Amino acid sequence: MSLVAPGPAVPGADFPYLEATVTGLQAEMASGRLTARALASAYIDRIRSLDERGPAIRSVLAVNPDALDIADLLDDERRANRLRGPLHGIPVLVKDNIATADRMDTTAGSLALVGVRIVRDAHLVVRLREAGALILGKTNLSEWANIRSTRSSSGWSAVGGLTRNPYALDRNTSGSSSGSAAAMAANLATIAVGTETDGSIVSPSSVNCLVGLKPTVGLVSRDGIIPISSTQDTAGPMTRTVADAAALLSAMAGPDPQDGSTASAQAMDFTQFLDEASLDGARLGVVRNRADHPDVHEVFGRALATLGAAGAVLVDPVELPDGPEEDELIVLLHELKAGLPVWLAEFAPDAPVTSLKDVIAWNERHRDQEMAWFGQELFEQAENCGALTSEAYVKALSRCRRQSRQSIDDAISANHLDALVAPTSGPAWATDLVNGDHHLDSFASPAAVAGYPHITVPAGFEHGLPIGLSFVGPAWSERMLVGLAHSFECAAQARRAPTFPATLHEPAHR
Repeated sequence: MSLVAPGPAVPGADFPYLEATVTGLQAEMASGRLTARALASAYIDRIRSLDERGPAIRSVLAVNPDALDIADLLDDERRANRLRGPLHGIPVLVKDNIATADRMDTTAGSLALVGVRIVRDAHLVVRLREAGALILGKTNLSEWANIRSTRSSSGWSAVGGLTRNPYALDRNTSGSSSGSAAAMAANLATIAVGTETDGSIVSPSSVNCLVGLKPTVGLVSRDGIIPISSTQDTAGPMTRTVADAAALLSAMAGPDPQDGSTASAQAMDFTQFLDEASLDGARLGVVRNRADHPDVHEVFGRALATLGAAGAVLVDPVELPDGPEEDELIVLLHELKAGLPVWLAEFAPDAPVTSLKDVIAWNERHRDQEMAWFGQELFEQAENCGALTSEAYVKALSRCRRQSRQSIDDAISANHLDALVAPTSGPAWATDLVNGDHHLDSFASPAAVAGYPHITVPAGFEHGLPIGLSFVGPAWSERMLVGLAHSFECAAQARRAPTFPATLHEPAHR
């Protein structure tokens, strides 16, 4: 029996591009049956009707005021047989902690950065434009990518308010890439970009029935991303299919002289690894000690059966030790304090804040708007940290890297595995702005702290709420993970569009 509350007809169900893919839309535009302008206009209308009104998802902070003019230019180029790349004319939403030097703000959800001039595009935005993507808008996020408070509600920012989950509007989107996730789930664009430090791509993707791909740190340049961590931050695709994630990653990945971590990155076409038979013979380690929820166990059990039926060899169980959580926080807070002033000076030199100390003071002066629901104790802890040469930081970073990488490497090596599989996270929790997030078990941290790749794919539903399946591999194993995830996606076919119910309800007694 469904636990989704009954209601009126699904808003926007007649949208002509519902669940549209990059490949499908490119075929329509190549045939002349569709233009970039018509596609962008349709998505903008849908944002107005579903995001700003109707269910009021509040996932998009700004629609690009030049979107239709850019679409016209891209259409002119197509008619002249001058395609920029594989995403020519495809609308993409970009998380609002990624710099865009256009008429849209880059705020990280903070009122302190509203109206501030951004001097240049982030490197990944440059690559997207070169690939022909149309930057349709900027998405809401957990303010400052959820590093401000221990009692925050994911999806809330002072600029955009609370982003709501399209699968139950009173449930949380998770974060910090909340807007990118909800917008993709609601079909407000074709593809979206999120960022992750620890869980911010894969967790919101899981609870919004999406594919989320957190790449190896260094595959996609972090240049222009408002930083938390120089050792864990990365951007990555958030899409409705693995094929779209592979296409988007192909456009973003590659070396960038402005980000030294990308020195080993190789630009490639990840769509060539979309093999439906990839699971056949793959050795997968089943990680069970990261989830303790009966509904998750049900979905995970069905996912394992699907993997086995597709030919995967399951090594069950494989345990990963708990990660160095205290050390990770020490690392993140030190790197936040060091990195934020550098970004502000380079990308927003006219901002009223130049350092973390300035942001803390700005928030205090605007307490009624910025801290109506939660404070900034993590900011304050970070401000009290020493330099990146401090003994506390150096030792914590060493322990983080050694323990996190060794735990994954040892599990893969000892069991001769191709990848690890686990439930990505629990189902979405009810949003509570007063008490903050009620986090459930998550498989995000091992790969996040190690800097290793992680892809989540829709696996099923319990009580109408999506649950994802994660694939984690060693560094630079994206091509393998894309194949495994695509193979599972084809077999499971678990993705379905949301119906925007206000809440869940108890089933009637029998």
